[in-house]
Amino acid sequence: ALPISPEQFSVMKEEGTEVPFTSELLSEKRKGTYVTADCGIPVFRSETKYDSKTGWPSFYEPVKNSTIVLVKDTTLGYERIEVREKTCGTHLGHVFDDGPAPTGDRYCINGVALRFVPDEE
Repeated sequence: ALPISPEQFSVMKEEGTEVPFTSELLSEKRKGTYVTADCGIPVFRSETKYDSKTGWPSFYEPVKNSTIVLVKDTTLGYERIEVREKTCGTHLGHVFDDGPAPTGDRYCINGVALRFVPDEE
């Protein structure tokens, strides 16, 4: 595993949430792959990223469904679907059903849980 900051630990290991509109990944427009910040597992591609106006990097589809696991989360007193990376158990964010076509999904992901790896030019 790669070294992570206290904020990253809070989000990825303790299911915390980063402050909205603070992620530098919100403005990332290059082609590439978003990998988990702790284990480097590819979870999202730039082609599936879109601006959801929520303040967190959002994607309509993961790289492979086999890299993530969805978990029922009732910590706020209502049901949400938590998104975790399967290999390291990393908390990434939540998925909602108000996203764009073709999937209708909005993977609302904490930017601190991700690293961006640009495609080779």
